[in-house]
Amino acid sequence: MSDNRIYIFDTTLRDGEQVPGCKLNTEQKIELAIALEKLGVDIIEAGFPISSPGDFKSVEEIAKAVGDVTVCALSRSVEKDIKTAAEALQYANRPRIHTGIGTSESHIKYKFRTTQDKIIERAVAAVKYAKSFVEDVEFYAEDAGRTDNVFLAQVLEAVLKAGATVLNIPDTTGYCLPEEYGAKIKYLRENVKGIDKAVISTHCHNDLGLATANSIAGIQNGARQIECTINGIGERAGNTSLEEVVMIMRQHAKMNFETAIQTKQLQNISHLVSDRMGMPVQPNKAIVGANAFAHSSGIHQDGVIKKRETYEIINPLDVGVDHSKIVLTARSGRAAIAYRAKEIGFNLTKDDLDIVYKNFLTVADTKKEVDDKDLQQIIVKKTSQVGASSR
Repeated sequence: MSDNRIYIFDTTLRDGEQVPGCKLNTEQKIELAIALEKLGVDIIEAGFPISSPGDFKSVEEIAKAVGDVTVCALSRSVEKDIKTAAEALQYANRPRIHTGIGTSESHIKYKFRTTQDKIIERAVAAVKYAKSFVEDVEFYAEDAGRTDNVFLAQVLEAVLKAGATVLNIPDTTGYCLPEEYGAKIKYLRENVKGIDKAVISTHCHNDLGLATANSIAGIQNGARQIECTINGIGERAGNTSLEEVVMIMRQHAKMNFETAIQTKQLQNISHLVSDRMGMPVQPNKAIVGANAFAHSSGIHQDGVIKKRETYEIINPLDVGVDHSKIVLTARSGRAAIAYRAKEIGFNLTKDDLDIVYKNFLTVADTKKEVDDKDLQQIIVKKTSQVGASSR
């Protein structure tokens, strides 16, 4: 594996679908899985087969529908879960079973009511059983973000010996600060024997708005897989946003990371996921929000018109957006009026612009946004005023 290659593990169809009201049917899941493969994700977590007959069928049909992309199925550290996951993956060209167990003191004491030794036993047994079905086994240490590093290292070392190929370090509750999460990944790299034979994965939740930052801190400290979702959709406050981590790596070339994501498809797949899940994307969402490349302040508009990079660090074309938007509001200046007027067929002189701008402000103070039809009426009104005065 190239040291700078970051694998994108998309869990939109599993963790993302756990959002209340976002249930997808099998046909919709297949449609999204095909779109995700076309986008260039490396792994699609297609579902949790034991959870329902419908989810089993979806994983099975996705495995049939896609090509060489890895298809992953989630399970708990329970034999029936693992066997069901393997059955659902029987048609996959590249099957992966994703199994694991909680490792934090909270999970051990209150969820499982057991001991650390028993957790390690269950983890090892789960990986060995999964390995009897598929070669590619990912182990998740649930709530790793709040797990003591020394014990976490012991668990991971044990599952590595049992045959785990990917080690998932979830910040399940979104609690970690970026420096803490990065330090945890670094500690594991330095203290788990044989960890160089596996891929370390990040799986960060957004409860404190730090999922993207934590994922980037993870790869900066040795993780080589990021688990994420389109639009950052997911339980509670959501998961790491695929489009955010991909574009961060692309824009910060000095980090020297690369993915297989075809970024020009990001806008389209964002809309597709939003539509199929019935989950609107907030307008100010980074990369794919409606306002991500929209400018309404006169100062910003003037800067973008003169040189786009003044206020845009990403070329909209790179993420599938046709162009930047100059939105006319009461905060807009003359440069924006002249720019938009030219777009709709009017070349205004300086004197014309002075009259139009004065009338524009009158209208803009009564509306949230002045559209092209409004602007055309303002310009036509200016023309008739000039004509009347000349008579």
